Amino acid sequence: MMIVSQSDAHQDDRVTASLPLVVGFFFAFRLLIVLLSVRLFGADPQVGVVASFTINIGLLLLVLLLSSDRPMVRIGELARLVSVRWALAFLLFSACSLLWTVAESKAAAIGYWTAMASDVAIVFLLLRRDRTPCVVNSLLKGFVYGACIVAVIAWLMPTQSDLRLGDEELLGPNQIGYLCAFAFFMAQYLQRRKQGSWYMASLLLAVTLLRTFSKTTIAALLAAGVVLLLKDKAMSRRTKIWIIVITLVVIAAFSTIILSYASVYASEGNQSETLSGRFSIWAIIFVEAIQQPWIGHGFHSVWQVIPPIGPDKFEARHAHNELLQQFYAYGAAGIVLLTGVYGSFYRQVRKLPPGSMRVFFCSLLLFVIVRGLADTEAFDLSLPLWAIILFSASIEGMIQDRAQYRIRGLIAHPRADTMGASSIVMGS
Repeated sequence: MMIVSQSDAHQDDRVTASLPLVVGFFFAFRLLIVLLSVRLFGADPQVGVVASFTINIGLLLLVLLLSSDRPMVRIGELARLVSVRWALAFLLFSACSLLWTVAESKAAAIGYWTAMASDVAIVFLLLRRDRTPCVVNSLLKGFVYGACIVAVIAWLMPTQSDLRLGDEELLGPNQIGYLCAFAFFMAQYLQRRKQGSWYMASLLLAVTLLRTFSKTTIAALLAAGVVLLLKDKAMSRRTKIWIIVITLVVIAAFSTIILSYASVYASEGNQSETLSGRFSIWAIIFVEAIQQPWIGHGFHSVWQVIPPIGPDKFEARHAHNELLQQFYAYGAAGIVLLTGVYGSFYRQVRKLPPGSMRVFFCSLLLFVIVRGLADTEAFDLSLPLWAIILFSASIEGMIQDRAQYRIRGLIAHPRADTMGASSIVMGS
């Protein structure tokens, strides 16, 4: 019986380690599911959407089944974090907005909301099942792996007419660019947590982002990168120099196609790409937003609801500005929720001691905010709800670990700590 029990325990440990990896991989790779279902199998795009939903719910049920024997106390501990509460409040309000949404298809809106809520539930259950660092590291590894595969497939696809990576009908370059940029940050997290070498993955993701010519995302990543280079004291000067040199070499290597794209953009840029086009989108959606200023138009209320814009009849999927998107979808309540989610997360980051991880999370927030000035997501926040919960748990774990370390040090060297405290008081 003991041998069987140990064997079952080892098998359970393997499942525990691999499940977050699979979940993270799916979170990234699902960007391609609709494209592959259409281009490889000739299916209707709706088939790919249904397939993605099915996998999402299947993973939720699997995690729920494997976590059924775990206590609920860890979920309660997570729910006490202010940033997690704000994220859950956003999720709940978006669910309530389904009652008054003006979405073209309420059934589709319910489906997309269910997928977003499923992501959050999966992360909660994974954190309930195993120690936070194991879940976070494994899930982020899977996400980076999935994003790298998406990047490789994007390079293999025929380029669009404007020279960007992507598919004219099913996969926009901005979607690929944002996935690569977000995964780039995940790789940086793993690098800082000493979870292996992620330099090659980071290079692939960064080069792929550049090749999408996703201007807003590139600008956001550059802004965040400058903060990392200037503020991260743990990064050696040699590493910083190498990063700058490699960045300049990559830009020089792609200079010809960058100039070609700039020419196409200046002469043939469509309504969604040019700055004047963004102004038109913002103006139209703002006019619509102020007609429902308190609770907004509801979840998934832009696509095929806002009339086609401009001479090329561009159909906006979202407001291309995160603040405006939340105002349109949820009114003043959306602005409060957005401010609460990001503000509470920033306050939690500020509790970290000065160092590499604090700089990392601040740069991630800067990236999200800058990117949100001219782009956003159709359903979720630019910093997804599942990621907010995952990182909130990680940050809380770091804070608790530091507190326990200081307590152990105080117990081991009480006089040294007292002397140190006395010298600080005298120095002040």
